[in-house]
Amino acid sequence: MNVKKENNYNLTFIAIGFYLSLQIFSDIGSLKIIKLFGYSIDGGTFLYPFTFTIRDLIHRLSNKKTSQIVIIQSGFLNLFMALFFYIIGILPSDLEIGPQNEFTSVLSPIWRLVIASICAEIISEFIDTEIYSAWTKKFKNKMIWGRVISSNTIALIIDSIIFCLIAFYGTMPNSILMSILISNVIIKELVTITSIPLIYLTNNISKETS
Repeated sequence: MNVKKENNYNLTFIAIGFYLSLQIFSDIGSLKIIKLFGYSIDGGTFLYPFTFTIRDLIHRLSNKKTSQIVIIQSGFLNLFMALFFYIIGILPSDLEIGPQNEFTSVLSPIWRLVIASICAEIISEFIDTEIYSAWTKKFKNKMIWGRVISSNTIALIIDSIIFCLIAFYGTMPNSILMSILISNVIIKELVTITSIPLIYLTNNISKETS
């Protein structure tokens, strides 16, 4: 294995690690709805958009199939995390330490949010994969930044709609629901723009697969 291939190989594993970590951190952050600039925003919004660009990087470093496997793996990890927190939450506490109700009140999963998050993630990131692949077939190695903008923008809008409808529809006033949806799309798009340099972490790929 030459140095160029080894560097791309190592970077692929690093990117996958960051992708899976940010997915989990984002899901935990989504448990809190914050108020910022007059908009209601779930906390995971500030990290989650990076996963789309990192997915693009994984796609660029490896191939379409690898990125799809990582998406499915992320969904299973998020489900496992929710199940783990649920089991730990229902197990009896050591009363010599205290009731430790904080764990249950904060980390015990709200299953509607879990389902919304996993469904939105898998559907939107598979759409991101297809758009990225189509862009690569059409433009090859030209306008690499366009892969991020085109695939992420459409996927993030779809992700926000799916997540908000499954997670919150019928549980809050429609005005707040729309506030969360609009703020999600705006912030995710802004984060996407700042994440564009990530796709250029490697320029050593002579021939990419779509």
